[in-house]
Amino acid sequence: MLPPADSLAPEWLVVPDDANDLADGVWPESAVRDDDGALLIAGVSAPSLTRTYGSPLLVLDEDEVRGRARRFRVAFDRAAAAHGTTAQVYYAGKAFLCTTVARWVVDEGLRIDVCTGGELAVALAAGVAPASLGFHGNNKSVAELERAVEVGVGTVIVDSAIEIERLAAITARTGATQRVLVRVISGVHAETHDFLATAHEDQKFGFPLPDAEHAVARIREIPGLVFAGLHCHIGSQIFGVAGFRESASRVLDLHATLLQDGPVPQLNLGGGFGIAYTRVDDPTPIEDLAGEIVAAVAEGCAARGIPMPALSFEPGRAIVGTAGVTIYEVGTTKDVTVESGAVRRYVSVDGGMSDNARPALYGAQFSARLASRVGAGEPRLSRVVGKHCESGDIVVDHEYLPDDLVPGDLLAVPATGAYCVSLASNYNHVPRPPVVAVREGRSTVIVRGETLDDVLARDTGIDGAPAVDRDK
Repeated sequence: MLPPADSLAPEWLVVPDDANDLADGVWPESAVRDDDGALLIAGVSAPSLTRTYGSPLLVLDEDEVRGRARRFRVAFDRAAAAHGTTAQVYYAGKAFLCTTVARWVVDEGLRIDVCTGGELAVALAAGVAPASLGFHGNNKSVAELERAVEVGVGTVIVDSAIEIERLAAITARTGATQRVLVRVISGVHAETHDFLATAHEDQKFGFPLPDAEHAVARIREIPGLVFAGLHCHIGSQIFGVAGFRESASRVLDLHATLLQDGPVPQLNLGGGFGIAYTRVDDPTPIEDLAGEIVAAVAEGCAARGIPMPALSFEPGRAIVGTAGVTIYEVGTTKDVTVESGAVRRYVSVDGGMSDNARPALYGAQFSARLASRVGAGEPRLSRVVGKHCESGDIVVDHEYLPDDLVPGDLLAVPATGAYCVSLASNYNHVPRPPVVAVREGRSTVIVRGETLDDVLARDTGIDGAPAVDRDK
């Protein structure tokens, strides 16, 4: 007797009672099935979306983005007010940034965090007030810093001694004044993938705590720079508040020391709050995050006998991630017998690592559901894979899908609103898909999908055009 396919499943994955259900917390709140069994997002069906826009297709629920942005703002406002201070919430644009999303989050009272000249350009093109922007990055070029100072970016988060001197030269030359935060490494090891942890000592971001005091002293010497406070970010896709509490405690020690020589108005504790990608993920509710983290800062300040600073936070994934659903068309299915004798079903779709690089980069887990109908078959352990020429081109590593799934069916992968568009590529010369916003039964393209002409547009050898010779 052959081993069952379930022997290939990870321990956390359970056989669902219904392989068509939509797990709470993983999908947008608007996600339901219509009378024909097709997936509806904000009142728009997956089949109608692919008929109009093709597939693959990223669908973004506008009300989900707005609602989560608003919840973060209200939660941190209330938590801060309860302890006699204020809080600012910055949307971390690296999660997914386009002009439309920028306008949504600003409408809901958020500021925006950018980390390259390109992201800065998008925010400015959206009409975002420069004073409400924070500018991150470990290697901001002179040109990027000049642009930030020129347009009046509210805060530059400095990451190195070299960057401080670059800003000193720019402000001396232009006569401008630039507000800065100093990013520090707290040494807290967040429980997340190594590539998502950003506060351990051996990594590229920020100043180690022993060096940060010298960086602040140098900033305070420079007439054109205003030291506004400290910044620390411990990582991404983090559940619970223990890491944030410990990080705040360590940074407050430095904060208290710096107060001896001048004001330290602001403390930015970053973001990295996790979301549910599978039904077993249990993210901390937004209101609990805000209440417990702000309370930890208040306790730390009281213990040190220092006043509460103004606080800032930078959620990105937690605002936009759950709002996104990627819809694919199934191309082929294949049963593969592995060494143990168990059989794994491979389901190939018309996208892959070019529109969702996270499984290949981080081993990220996702969920999937049949989106064009209700499957009648029994749940079968499946692996959803892309069309790219890589065996690591996995979209969903482990999922139970109806065993009557066939080519032409639509498959939906939830929680793809964050870092999928941002990390998308043209690997194998595959065009990047469009992004369509849905709200109240209507759909609108907010990022145009690429065509093959777009992909070929940068190739100078097309139609006999001579290659560029830079030696002449």
